[in-house]
Amino acid sequence: MTNPPPNAHQFNTRYPIGTPVTAYPAARPEDDPNADRLETTTRSEAFTFAGTPVVMVDRYERIALTHIDPRPV
Repeated sequence: MTNPPPNAHQFNTRYPIGTPVTAYPAARPEDDPNADRLETTTRSEAFTFAGTPVVMVDRYERIALTHIDPRPV
């Protein structure tokens, strides 16, 4: 990832609940080519948890925003 990750407020401004995303629960593919990839949608606004901006997604728990790629609608 070349740009700094968005904070929760920035993410929420751009991506409403229900936004299609690709989520990487454990590691991003550039860090682990065999990383799991989950095609899903957001189910909450982003928020800060233990100092990390995260978002809840369908079929999983919270995922760090650094492990979320919004998909085109």
